[in-house]
Amino acid sequence: MSRAEQVYQALRERIVTVGLRPGARLIERDLAAEFAVSRIPLREALQRLAADGLVTAVPGQGSIVTVPTPKDIEDLFDVRAGLEPLAARLAARNADAGVLERLRECAGPREDDASRTEANAAFHRELVAAAGNPLLGQIMGPLEARMRWLFHLTVERDPARQREEHAELLEALEAADADRAAAIALAHLEEGRGPTLEAAQRWRLEAVDAREATKTRRRRAGTDTA
Repeated sequence: MSRAEQVYQALRERIVTVGLRPGARLIERDLAAEFAVSRIPLREALQRLAADGLVTAVPGQGSIVTVPTPKDIEDLFDVRAGLEPLAARLAARNADAGVLERLRECAGPREDDASRTEANAAFHRELVAAAGNPLLGQIMGPLEARMRWLFHLTVERDPARQREEHAELLEALEAADADRAAAIALAHLEEGRGPTLEAAQRWRLEAVDAREATKTRRRRAGTDTA
């Protein structure tokens, strides 16, 4: 694995799991020192993260962790609304016992927010795999990081309700009821749209506050030096 790939993977995981919040500045010299790399592999990693939609270049500030806008979220939910019910429909026709067992494992209770969020993401990933359609998997694959990211950013959503929805979908898959599986998948997705859009307003305000605090620290540092 190249140094650029290592940096990319590490930063991607840190952003997706909200170790770096939306709006956080990504200071190249600090990151280069942390990962013991030159600016070249670091910038390559940042460019890939920008292509993933996780990093945004801001004139005069360098790179920051992307702050998802309501439009960004609507776009992602619209695409998922077209593809995930299809995945559920195909999974109801094609899923074997092994796949259903993996989905049951993902749908089980977890002790903490982080493991519950990762299990939620794994459930959606396994659902796409269960569809048995490689092209669908290729289309959905690039969306996985953004989906995991939103799951971590909305970790306060009712976990009991989400488990109920996953259980309902599993019942439809086990019954090979393609229409019901697709309907449940769509309803499950749409239930998360509103809370995620509401949360986006909070992320925007947090990001603005963080950048203002950074500017204040820079001004104070300049004053102290003068």
